[in-house]
Amino acid sequence: MHRLHREQLRQFAALAVLLVLTGLAIAGPTGLLAWSENAAELELRKAEIAELTARRDALRNRVMLLDPQAADDDLASELVRENLGVMHEDEVVLTLDDE
Repeated sequence: MHRLHREQLRQFAALAVLLVLTGLAIAGPTGLLAWSENAAELELRKAEIAELTARRDALRNRVMLLDPQAADDDLASELVRENLGVMHEDEVVLTLDDE
């Protein structure tokens, strides 16, 4: 009788562990329910990386245009006029930046 009780306790413990593992596989942080949420988060991060990469490339291009050895005359003139306030009242500066 004591042996039968011990065997039932082992079976109950095994069933409990199995149920917990099944619950984690379905509703856990890496389970089936979180799968679509993780996929959506991944797409969001990929879009963010693409945006930051484009911004970095634009800044890299601007830095190259401001290289002291071969500065772009138009950009240098634009920056001087903008930062020093030496624009005439009738002048309009057109920029292609999205910033």
